[in-house]
Amino acid sequence: MKTPKVALLGAILESNRFAKPAEKEDFQSLTWLQGNPLMEEARAKAPKLATEFAAFVRAMDATGPWEPVPCILAACHPSGAVREAVIEEVISTAENMLKEAGPVDAVYICNHGAMVAEHDHDPDGLLMARVREIVGPDVMIVTTLDLHANISARMAEACDLIIGYRTNPHVDMIERGEEAAFSIRRCLAAGTLPKMEHIKLPLVPASVTLLTSEGPYGALIDLGQRRQAEHRSEILNVSIFGNFMFADTPDNGISILVTAREKAEVAKALATELAEQAWSWRDRFVRTLTSVEDGVALANAAGRAPIIFSDAGDNPGGGGSGRTTELLAALHAAKVEDCLVGSLCDPELAAEAHQVGVEGSFLAKFNRSQDTSLSWAQWDLPLEAEAKVVALHDGNVVGEQGMTAGRRMVLGPSAALQIGGITVVVITDRTQTADPVFFHMMGLDIDKAKTVVVKSRGHFRAGFASWFTPDRVYEIDTGGLTSPVHARWPFRHLPRPSYPLDADTTWPQ
Repeated sequence: MKTPKVALLGAILESNRFAKPAEKEDFQSLTWLQGNPLMEEARAKAPKLATEFAAFVRAMDATGPWEPVPCILAACHPSGAVREAVIEEVISTAENMLKEAGPVDAVYICNHGAMVAEHDHDPDGLLMARVREIVGPDVMIVTTLDLHANISARMAEACDLIIGYRTNPHVDMIERGEEAAFSIRRCLAAGTLPKMEHIKLPLVPASVTLLTSEGPYGALIDLGQRRQAEHRSEILNVSIFGNFMFADTPDNGISILVTAREKAEVAKALATELAEQAWSWRDRFVRTLTSVEDGVALANAAGRAPIIFSDAGDNPGGGGSGRTTELLAALHAAKVEDCLVGSLCDPELAAEAHQVGVEGSFLAKFNRSQDTSLSWAQWDLPLEAEAKVVALHDGNVVGEQGMTAGRRMVLGPSAALQIGGITVVVITDRTQTADPVFFHMMGLDIDKAKTVVVKSRGHFRAGFASWFTPDRVYEIDTGGLTSPVHARWPFRHLPRPSYPLDADTTWPQ
C-alpha cells in the first residue's frame, strides 16, 4: 500500500449569536497556524492547539508512514458570529494550500461544528463543501466535532465520516482524534468509502441537559455505543449531537449520525431506532436551576459538606463574557466565608493587582470600563470592594484535570484577590474555569474551601470531580449570555416548532 497523503485543516469556533463577533485577533490569540508550524505544535509535548488535532497527528505517526499536508488550523474561544472576512480567509488559505499540494488521499477537518458567520448560518458546512469541491468525490473527508455541533445537511453531504465527542464534560478528544486517524487508515486499506445516515430532530435542549454521565443524553449515547458494538462488523461510527441552542440557526436540533462501513440500509435502520428513542425521552431534556437566593443560603448554611456552584448564565465556554458580577456581589453582600470564585475576566483589574503587588490592598473595581451600548453590558455590572492581593501569576499553565489536562493555556496576567471571606481569581484571557489549575496556580487550596464558584457550564465537573460528587454540584440561575432558560432569548432562526420551545411539537412532522 502506498504512503497516504493526508491534508489537515480546521476552523474551531462555537458561536453564541448574542455575543460579540469573532475577529481575526481573537483567533490569533489562541490558534492561527499554517504549514509546518502547525505540525510542530501538534507534535509538541504540551500542545496549545485542539487536543483531537494533536491526537490525530500522533496516531498517524504511530501507525505507519504518511505524508501530511498541513494547511491551516484557526481556533478562538467561544464568541459571536465570525466576521465574513475572517472565515473566508481561513477557507481560501485551505483551498490554496490544497491546490498547491496536488491530489491527496484523505482530508482531516478539525472543527467545533456550531460556528455562525456574519453571512452564513453554517460556515462549518461551507468550509467542508469548498474542500469537497477541490478534492473531488472519491477522496475521504473525515471531521471531528464537539457534541454540541449543529449538524447541517451540507456538512453531512460533504463528509464521509463525522465523528462526535461522546463525553460531556469533554474528556475523550484524544480518542476521537485517534478514531479519525484509524478510520482513514482502515478505509484507505479497504479501498471503500463509508455510508452515513443523518436524522435531525425538532428537539433543541439547553447544554445543561446534555451531560453524558447521567440523564437522557448519556443514556442515548450509551445505547448508540451498545448498538455499534452489536454491529461492529457493519457500523463504523455512531455520533449523537446535542446541538448548541445559542447559535440560533436553522440547523439546530439533536442530530443522529450513523456511519456504516458499506451498507447504507444498516446505518438508516440504526439511526431511525436512536432517533425514535431520543424523541420518546424529549420531556427529560428540561432542567431546573438553583436561584441566586437559594445559592447564597446554601453558601451560608452551617454543617454541610463543601459544594461547587456553576455560574450558569456566564460561561465563557459558551460565549459568556466571563465578567458578570451578579453571583459574586450576592455572596459578598451575604458575607459568605471560605469561598473561592474563578475566574473573572478583567484585564484592567488584573493589571492593577500586579502593580499593587502581593500583600497589597486596594479598592478593586470590577468592570470599570464597559461600553454600556452593548447588549451584554446589562449583566457585566460594576462592583467595588476592598481587596487584598493574595497571589499573582503570569497565566502560563498546563491543565491538570478534565478537558484541558495536558493542554497549555495562556491566561495572561492573573491575580487572586481576597474580598472579605471570598478569594476571587481574576484573569486576562476569557476562559472558562474548568480545571483546578486556575486555583492551584495561585497556591489556593480547594480542600479548604466550603464553597467554590466557577464560571463554567459543565466541563468543570470533570476538572473538579476529585472534590465534588454530582450531588454537591449546583447550577445557579444567573443572568448572562449563556443563561439556559429558553424563554429569555429572542431566537430568530431556530427551526420552529421545536421542543421545548413549542410544547406541542410533533415528530415526524
